[in-house]
Amino acid sequence: MAVDFASGAQLIELCRKENISIGRAMLLRECAQTEASEEEVRERMRSALRIMRESAMRPQETPVRSVGGLIGGEARDLAGQKDPLCGSLLHDAMTMAAAVLEVNASMGVIVAAPTAGSAGVVPGVLLSMEKHRGLSEEDLLEGLFAAGAVGYLLMRLASVSGAEAGCQAEVGSAAAMAAAAAVCLCGGSPKMSLDAASFALGNLLGLVCDPIAGLVERPCQSRNVLGVADALTAADLVLAGVRPAVPFDEMAQAMQKVGRALPVSLRETAKGGCAATPSGKRLKEIIFGCGRP
Repeated sequence: MAVDFASGAQLIELCRKENISIGRAMLLRECAQTEASEEEVRERMRSALRIMRESAMRPQETPVRSVGGLIGGEARDLAGQKDPLCGSLLHDAMTMAAAVLEVNASMGVIVAAPTAGSAGVVPGVLLSMEKHRGLSEEDLLEGLFAAGAVGYLLMRLASVSGAEAGCQAEVGSAAAMAAAAAVCLCGGSPKMSLDAASFALGNLLGLVCDPIAGLVERPCQSRNVLGVADALTAADLVLAGVRPAVPFDEMAQAMQKVGRALPVSLRETAKGGCAATPSGKRLKEIIFGCGRP
């Protein structure tokens, strides 16, 4: 059947009418749009999952240095940390998110989710849930389709581009996608998933994009680590029965308006924020003048 949805409200209504999850709705949409079978679409998502897993795990044992030299080895450091304050599931999610950014910044293969600069959040959340909640591969695929539904809506309703709307549109969107997926995998309803996405977006509203030296390394890596914390806390809020004041569709539109209001210096130009600090400028001079720091 022809399946599409242009808003969170339409997605919720579709899921209610057909008695399906948001992951299932996204799968059916992909089949309709690409004229592929369900198994073909699922196999593409399995391929994405394999890449996510590889990029999240390999740097924990074999660090990869970024092109600019600003990151490399952080995932291994996190993996070796004893008695982390935040608990094992969140700590593992942080570690995996950091690992994916190492792979991305070293020109390795990652899955943009929704962008390369925010690629660590979704795998960090889902793969840590797999480890600690005993999820199956089929569960993870369901989660990825759920995340995809939210990412698709954010592309329609707002933006996932740091150059257009700041890092709130990249890491914020990734956190919203991961939060929705986490709630879905914990048995939450489609509305609960979008409520979690709204919380996650709202928590990072106004986050600027200010990469040092214009490279997707710092503060991008640590913001992916922040993104998994945002996603998991947003999911827990909703699963505990807390509801956001602003529904998902309105929050997405608010994010877009905030992004437009950000000055150009805070939208991926490396002319403001962290990039414009004395240390940020010094690192840029080292990278482009004398080599890696």
